[in-house]
Amino acid sequence: MVTYTLIALCVLVFLIQSVPGGERVYSALAYYPPLTLSEPWRVMTALFLHQGIFHIGFNMLALFLFGRVLEPLLGRWRFAALYLLSGFGGSLAVLLLSPTVAVVGASGAIFGLFSALFVVQRSMGGNSRQFLVLIAINFALAFISPGISWQAHVGGLVVGAVVAAIFQRTRQRTRQLAQKLLLGLLTVALVVGTSTYASAMFGG
Repeated sequence: MVTYTLIALCVLVFLIQSVPGGERVYSALAYYPPLTLSEPWRVMTALFLHQGIFHIGFNMLALFLFGRVLEPLLGRWRFAALYLLSGFGGSLAVLLLSPTVAVVGASGAIFGLFSALFVVQRSMGGNSRQFLVLIAINFALAFISPGISWQAHVGGLVVGAVVAAIFQRTRQRTRQLAQKLLLGLLTVALVVGTSTYASAMFGG
């Protein structure tokens, strides 16, 4: 349900972007680091914007394929937390590494799914080589193709791996409270890190 809902939202926003006047959606929701403090919603809303059929097509295919595996494995709310926190991590990485560039796309969140499935596979003793190859290919595309943010990919990878590690270490029913506390602490860390760095860079 979460996977299909996210895909539907991205497709809907893309269709709105495609009609006359749709460029206003881009200008209102794209993540541009200098606007972090005055318009903080952009950190997350940029995840639902895409530029071109190839961009949204690849991201939605990846979300569909990885969501079909991870959502049943993690459960709905954990999968949603993984996706959104990874996307947040992608925006934070853009702020840290490329603070003058506007970005859109779900790539940070998608890369969080990549690294999460890699962590899960490793913890279960599975063969994770194919995921390393997939991640390497997508990183290469980010450097070859214009307009793709490798910074968001890095941020999503890191945060996705952290979230997956939290899930793995607290998967016992008796550790559910610890899991929620750790996710809460990670969320606070992302928010504080974003606001602190944005204030230092762009605040008065």
